[in-house]
Amino acid sequence: MLRLTLAQMRRSVGRLTAAGVAIVIGTAFVAATLLAGNVMTRTTYDSIAARYAGAELVVQDRSGMLTPDDVAAVAQVDGVAAVEPLGNTYLELTSGSRTVFQGVIATTSDPDLMPLVLADGAWPDGAGEVALPPDVAERLGVGVGDPVTVLRDVVDDEGAYDRVRERLTVTGLVEDPYGAYAMFGGAGVLDADVVQEWSAATLPPGEQVTYGDALIALDPSADVEATEAAVAAAVRDDLTVRTPDEHAAAVAAQLTGGEDLVFMIFVLTFAAIALLVAGLVIANTFQVLVAQRTRTLALLRCVGANKGQIGRGVLLEAGILGAVSSAAGVVLGAVLGQAALWVASTQDLGVPLPTSITVTWQVVVIPIAVGTLVTVLSALVPARAATRVAPLAALRPSEAPSAARGAGRVRLVLSVVAAVVGFAMLGGGAALGLVAQEPTTGLLLGIAGGGLSFVGVAVGAVFWLPRVTALAGRLAGSSGPTARLAAANTLRNPRRTAATSTALLIGVTLVAMMSTGAASARTSLTTALDTRYPVDVSLSSQTWDEQGDVGALPPALAPELARVDGVAAVTEVATATVEGPDQAAIELDGVSPAAADAALRFPAALEDLAPGTVVLSGGDAAALDVSAGDSLALQGPGGSSVLTVAVTDAELARPVVTRDDLATLVDDAPAATLWVALEDPAAAAAVVRDVQDVVADSGAAVGVSGAAVERAGYEQVVDTMLGIVLGLLAVAVVIALIGVANTLSLSVIERRRESATLRAIGLSKGQLRGMLAIEGLLIAGVGAVLGIVLGLVYGWAGSAAALGVMGDVVLAVPWREIGLVVLVAAVAGLVASVVPARSAVRTSPVEALATE
Repeated sequence: MLRLTLAQMRRSVGRLTAAGVAIVIGTAFVAATLLAGNVMTRTTYDSIAARYAGAELVVQDRSGMLTPDDVAAVAQVDGVAAVEPLGNTYLELTSGSRTVFQGVIATTSDPDLMPLVLADGAWPDGAGEVALPPDVAERLGVGVGDPVTVLRDVVDDEGAYDRVRERLTVTGLVEDPYGAYAMFGGAGVLDADVVQEWSAATLPPGEQVTYGDALIALDPSADVEATEAAVAAAVRDDLTVRTPDEHAAAVAAQLTGGEDLVFMIFVLTFAAIALLVAGLVIANTFQVLVAQRTRTLALLRCVGANKGQIGRGVLLEAGILGAVSSAAGVVLGAVLGQAALWVASTQDLGVPLPTSITVTWQVVVIPIAVGTLVTVLSALVPARAATRVAPLAALRPSEAPSAARGAGRVRLVLSVVAAVVGFAMLGGGAALGLVAQEPTTGLLLGIAGGGLSFVGVAVGAVFWLPRVTALAGRLAGSSGPTARLAAANTLRNPRRTAATSTALLIGVTLVAMMSTGAASARTSLTTALDTRYPVDVSLSSQTWDEQGDVGALPPALAPELARVDGVAAVTEVATATVEGPDQAAIELDGVSPAAADAALRFPAALEDLAPGTVVLSGGDAAALDVSAGDSLALQGPGGSSVLTVAVTDAELARPVVTRDDLATLVDDAPAATLWVALEDPAAAAAVVRDVQDVVADSGAAVGVSGAAVERAGYEQVVDTMLGIVLGLLAVAVVIALIGVANTLSLSVIERRRESATLRAIGLSKGQLRGMLAIEGLLIAGVGAVLGIVLGLVYGWAGSAAALGVMGDVVLAVPWREIGLVVLVAAVAGLVASVVPARSAVRTSPVEALATE
């Protein structure tokens, strides 16, 4: 049977190629999904742990109180090659008339611990040297070897602030490829001893420099786990010792709310989708093969082959096809994955990407095993049909095995129950997300309900889908008899029509679901980011008087910024320091409600701002141990006031009061802060650069923090990932369209005599082609339209379940993507009819009738 099976495969290469392509695409999808998961994990971890460079371990103190003694204790542990505390300071750099307020970090004794990359020149080595980011050097108009002037703050023995002017030489230009300091516009580099000395100079007498993190490089022979345990034993109990990946995993879990399981289910669902669609296509393909080989199978029965041998032969053919195609799919998936990395590396995504894919054994074994298994399982029904071919079929004409019999009542009942229960669970998941604010439970319930309801829809498709197709055909039947014949043909084998249209229905449903979910998520995410980062760009004075009070910004700066292209509004904010409970120093921002509305991306962040009210962020409220509605007593040089607390979800730099309330506490509070609103947040990077140029030209010491740049980076990453997901789901649609071509081919085989009769009574070749084209268009069009409807429902429900915790969920309709799906399905349905139509018209009417 093996030789016979191989011989039959050689004779059916063309037909097997269609099924092989479906398997190749499906397994390539699985391999690409697994590879994408590895890349996403690596990229996420590298982005979060960018500041830790090549460190093998990290010691952390969340309170920022890691002392030099702690660092020394770590250095004494066996296996530790180097320990570098993450030291940094801020400098006011001046060259000519331009001034830039820039953060700088320290050089490291081990090059692997430096997160920045030297683009030109050399690293600083001693006092009087500095390396700058290229854009900062350009803004100052300096290059390698040029001098810059630095102004820095020092504290004298009596605790008074003073300013020291020094001259530095630019020794190099440094880039930040992983975005470790993107929030601050990059970082410069000073010698480590200089950073230590200058940081200590800003502290009151008796205080020592402390750090939040320390990086550890290990000896090549050291065991990471053993050294990690030894370091943990050598330091204080309140310090955390872990690897950068462990830190990144913990931070990622915080960012995603610990939804790693949900994300894994989400990713693996794509693989199941591709294989399910491919399985439907494979089943249809083997139906075509069995139909074509009816006489061959009957002759084999005549010469002694039993039913078991016939069935095993079909399954063996499926196994061989599945294994070979799956292996090719793994290769294709790996090639596509590497190509995607190469393309992505040319784009400015703002995230670090690996240079090559990591091919694990799972990436190879799982797609091949699953692809082969799915192929064999998909061939079970056609194999059973092959065993039913009677030996006498070799002696008389026979139509292809028919599956036109109706479905049973049990199937109808089960499909209805599954659909009703599934949609109820889907609604429950949406309610949990929106009302109960339980995204994990809601999403899991929604996924289960969506899967169950779709199984009900798919299993029951044999009852309703052909009727819907026929209804569409009747609407198209007014165009002539050819269209009416095409509509009637879709009802001749409802099982196969339902299976084919369901394959396309699955792909289109998922594309529509993800497009709808993406549109809703994009809108909801924008709202959430606006809430978290209500100020696009914040400028703050970096000058202080002898008492440590912040100085005012230059009065001309605000009008200059307002003239920058892309700036929508500039609002001056007064800043002052007052005393709170237990004489704690509290910095306040004072702004009028009307001016705040003009400058905030999310005006509702300060909707409670009113006379007699202080608006706190959640973190500030917790630090002051107050909640909404409580009273907060404040004392300033100009007087005292008791304000009512309002708490906002927004990330505010400082508590906010009205200008009049601040004037009650502090006379003539300086306008030390500017809030800048941008016209188009997507263009944040370019506008922020122009803002920094204006600040540099002002000659003032001004810090620029661009939350809008980070927000735009988040949105770009989200858009990129959603684009990848939609691209993967489009693969399922391509596989399904192969199934449309297979169904039309089987239809041609079954209707060979009918087509000949139609030709004999006057149907032209063009009309026959038109009939098959309309049939393909009906099958593809109905599957696409119904898939879009289901996709909208699932997308909205999924958005409600997953995004409800973020606040208001906007249920959007992606009209562009929906129109594109309908157009592609219609064109593909027509294209899928070309090969079957060519086969139908190639046989002359006399020859076709003679076979009967």
